[in-house]
Amino acid sequence: MCGRYNFTVEESEEIQEILEKINVKFQEKEVKTGEIFPTNQVPILIEEKKELSPVLSIWGFPKFDKKGVIINARSETAFEKKTFRNSLLERRCIIPSTGFYEWDSQKQKYLFRVEDSNTLYMAGLYSYYGDEMRYVILTTQANESIQDVHHRMPLVIPKQDIEAWICDYSVTNEILHRTPPFLVRELV
Repeated sequence: MCGRYNFTVEESEEIQEILEKINVKFQEKEVKTGEIFPTNQVPILIEEKKELSPVLSIWGFPKFDKKGVIINARSETAFEKKTFRNSLLERRCIIPSTGFYEWDSQKQKYLFRVEDSNTLYMAGLYSYYGDEMRYVILTTQANESIQDVHHRMPLVIPKQDIEAWICDYSVTNEILHRTPPFLVRELV
């Protein structure tokens, strides 16, 4: 599960570039940075006019009972779920971050990052609810680098596969079933 992640501009040139593009495109909108919580409005990457483009979106699909939001989708069953199927077919996105947080059984908080990188990209899905664009993060079974803290983790996408994930439906199923890269952690 991924319930919080980090979007810190000072730590990543890639995040800085995304934020600069967002500020030009959405001058009147405030962009949340630092620790990101469900329902925050933050940048994601989508395909617009045949190219990758950062846009602002709200984290979480509204629940059917209107009480709360759905923040994650299991990569193994997303095709089977009506809530996610069309987004998986037509509206895949990337959530840029500088890492994600998980808590162990003793409630200790860890920040997980890609080794030798200041940017971690997570696979996601987006949809529209009224005039709001909203997204969820795809999760998968935890690999060895996180499984002692939590049994689930975001589906981490290597930078070189971002465009394929967003734009090339033919690789979607293969990417959904990949083992994510090994991550490093720090106690927060």
